[in-house]
Amino acid sequence: MLTLQGKLMPGPVWRNVYSLTDNQISKLDEAEDNMETMRLGVAEKILLEMLDESPHCIPVLNVMAHFQGRYISDFEKAIEYYDKVLEIEPDNAWARDERRRYLRYSTYD
Repeated sequence: MLTLQGKLMPGPVWRNVYSLTDNQISKLDEAEDNMETMRLGVAEKILLEMLDESPHCIPVLNVMAHFQGRYISDFEKAIEYYDKVLEIEPDNAWARDERRRYLRYSTYD
C-alpha cells in the first residue's frame, strides 16, 4: 500500500496488467514526480536503477523513453527505449505512436 501524509492509500486506480510490485509503482511515481519538478538527475537515477533490476519491464522502459524524449530531448535514445518495448510487446500502441513522433522530431533541422 502507498502512504500519503501518513495515511494508507489504496493501490493504483488503474489496472496493474504488468503485475508491478508496490515498490515498483512507488518508484515509478517518484521518478515521474521528479520529472515534473525538473529534478531530472534524480528521476534518471531512479529509472536506471529500476532498469538494472528489471530490464524488460515495459512500464519502466516507457517512462524512460518518455523521459529521454520529453525532458532530455534525446530523441534517438527515446526511440531506442521504445524499440525495446516494441520488441517485447509489438502491439503496444503507446510505444508505437510515441516512437513515430520522436522519429519525426529527429528529422527536424
